[in-house]
Amino acid sequence: MSLCTTRKHLLDPAEPALGASGFAVFAALACCTFFSLPAFSYPEFQEFVEKHSHKTVNCAMCHTNENGPVGEGKGQIGSLSPDEMKRLNSARGALEAGQNVDSPILNKFGNEIIKAIGKKKFVQLKGDPSKLFDALPGKSDLDGDGIPDAQEYMDGTDTLNKFHGDPGKLFFVNLSRYKLHIVLAIIAVLSLNFGLLHLVKGISILQSKKGG
Repeated sequence: MSLCTTRKHLLDPAEPALGASGFAVFAALACCTFFSLPAFSYPEFQEFVEKHSHKTVNCAMCHTNENGPVGEGKGQIGSLSPDEMKRLNSARGALEAGQNVDSPILNKFGNEIIKAIGKKKFVQLKGDPSKLFDALPGKSDLDGDGIPDAQEYMDGTDTLNKFHGDPGKLFFVNLSRYKLHIVLAIIAVLSLNFGLLHLVKGISILQSKKGG
């Protein structure tokens, strides 16, 4: 069937080859195809992070599935239930910041991004992904490791894994977080050493007296 014939089938309501029910099916398929396009994965952010951090970063940075949103696997569009599709479309409609976002194809960090800045601003930032650092809430730390999510985005580390962060930053964060414990441990060690020195000195004095 030629392109022209196909167009005639779409425009001529009297043509039996498509009909009203056929057009509905076609529209549904077109809609599904549209919502399954890879354009919704925005690889510009992943590419920026890899270039900036010199680390290999996959789609799990923001998506439920490490291979991205398109496919039939868990957390991909092809496997979503009707209820999950509603959540997905609702998240896509969160154009402005502050709206509740619970997309099944995004992980907690991905949903937090859209909630914090809105879908409209997020799409704008794909032209300069570095600006996402300033757009994200400065105090947001989803994994509680002491490194803000915005910084982990720049470092190419997992915002949802408290054991995955820049080693240097984690060291100083933990040093500050547990400084009281560290001071007490040092005091305990010094006290123990001081006590042992006095014990050894006392034993030496007793032995000297016995020998004399």
